[in-house]
Amino acid sequence: MLKRIHVKQLTLGMHIDGFCGPWMEHPFWRNHFVLTDPKEIEQVLASTIQEVWIDTSKGKDVAPGVQSVAQTESQATMEQAIHDSEAPVRDTEPTSTAVEYKRAADICAKSKQAMKAMLQEARMGKTVDTELATHMVQEISDSMTRNHGALISLARLKTADDYTYMHSVAVCALMVALARKLQLDEEQIRSLGLAGLLHDLGKAVMPMEVLNKPGKLTDAEFAIIQSHPSKGHSLLVEGKVLDPIVLDVVLHHHEKADGSGYPQHQKGEEISLHARMGAVCDVYDAITSNRPYKKGWDPAESLKRMAEWTNGHLDAKVFQAFVKSLGIYPTGSLVRLSSGRIGVVIDQTHSLLKPLVKVFFSTKSDMRIPPEVIDLSATECKEKISARENPDDWRFPDLNELWSGMAPAAW
Repeated sequence: MLKRIHVKQLTLGMHIDGFCGPWMEHPFWRNHFVLTDPKEIEQVLASTIQEVWIDTSKGKDVAPGVQSVAQTESQATMEQAIHDSEAPVRDTEPTSTAVEYKRAADICAKSKQAMKAMLQEARMGKTVDTELATHMVQEISDSMTRNHGALISLARLKTADDYTYMHSVAVCALMVALARKLQLDEEQIRSLGLAGLLHDLGKAVMPMEVLNKPGKLTDAEFAIIQSHPSKGHSLLVEGKVLDPIVLDVVLHHHEKADGSGYPQHQKGEEISLHARMGAVCDVYDAITSNRPYKKGWDPAESLKRMAEWTNGHLDAKVFQAFVKSLGIYPTGSLVRLSSGRIGVVIDQTHSLLKPLVKVFFSTKSDMRIPPEVIDLSATECKEKISARENPDDWRFPDLNELWSGMAPAAW
């Protein structure tokens, strides 16, 4: 029997079957589990959640004579009630980048926790929790509605150890942004966000020593990695995830326009628009992220290199829309202005070539200067970007803090 009880009635051994509150407000990545640790109850009590659903057929009931808030015999009624209470709180009012960074950091942190757990469960043969994944996509999408660039920028800040999990979150956000730039409908945008989140699901069943190998893969090891799209597709079908867009992107995001990709060596128009989108978003986050075997490239440099791959690897039209969704100088790009000052892009404006830049170093005096934000798109601004700069040539230790305004611990 399913009952809704107050959190103060929770005891060890109860099976929680849902929280009466949005996913971001409760302290766990999952919504269905048995309470086995007193700390779990303490975490619930410390949160804003006041009531939870328990399933007495799978765990302990409330003590005899204790009145629950509500109970139901109807599975359908319960599922709808839980779905309604756990759905993300839709807040899409525009916010500044600085304001959204904090909320985006919380979403990234919880999504990373959820992706790590989802991949671990997939590794153990359990089915994908699509309800949980859908909640993540909605939170990510709403953050990007409030402010287009905050979450995308923060999701790029990942350690090599976090890469497997945060890569999925980043590709989800990039897919949503690209889908909006291509003016696809809301249903497709949701599906593409979910596809981005699950595109590397097959890596959950790859040997860890191959997946995390710091050096170059052997031919045999690369063949194993090349099987991850097919493995991910199979895991979704087995878990009855039948969204055709999700299945297509998971299976085909490593296909290339010239037919040299995998697993089916599709070429040109044989590759769907959705899979071509997946390829662009996957590549961008991969090359801008720190990996066990290499440091990530600067965002602007990454776009320059990707432009060179549109003759046989990436779809040119999709890539052009992708650049428009990020800006020619994405947030975090290190640039030199015509005055000789060095700065980092902190936000986009209405002009792809004229972002907001925070200058902090003078090449003329060869020293740090007080940070100053310059809107290159402003009518009165005489400055312009004269060149991209390679962060490795300068090695500013606080570059990410300069554009995000946040300490590393908050990312």
